[in-house]
Amino acid sequence: MNGNIRLATDADFAGMHRLRMSVLENRLRDPQSVQLEDYRRIVADGGRGWVCEEQGHVIGFAVADFKRTNVWALFVDPAQERKGVGRRLHDTMMEWFFASGASCVWLGTGTGTRAQGFYEAAGWRRIGTLPNGEACYELRRDDWQQRIGHR
Repeated sequence: MNGNIRLATDADFAGMHRLRMSVLENRLRDPQSVQLEDYRRIVADGGRGWVCEEQGHVIGFAVADFKRTNVWALFVDPAQERKGVGRRLHDTMMEWFFASGASCVWLGTGTGTRAQGFYEAAGWRRIGTLPNGEACYELRRDDWQQRIGHR
């Protein structure tokens, strides 16, 4: 498997942000809408971040906003897509959410993207459309535990 997954530190946020700005899908309509300080704020406010790094470079990252029970970010370097990095980050994040007491987690993603298929394959259920036009999904703890074989 590619890369090592570990908790993100303050020193990782700049690399995470650079990767976020380099993705080909789910690009920000307004690149100024997400700033470096946003990563720090979410992690400091009860959230958590993870990076997948390879040879000292961030090749993927995830940020969980526990206060809103929301997947705030999950992105993989376009050159590293389809190598299992996203799935490993996703599963690490979901294990943390549910072990921390969340009963249901939600996220928004662009429609017609590979990310949409990724989340559906991981058991997420579409529950509507967000005001910005993104598809809104949820994953419940019971469904997650059933998916991974817990009772």
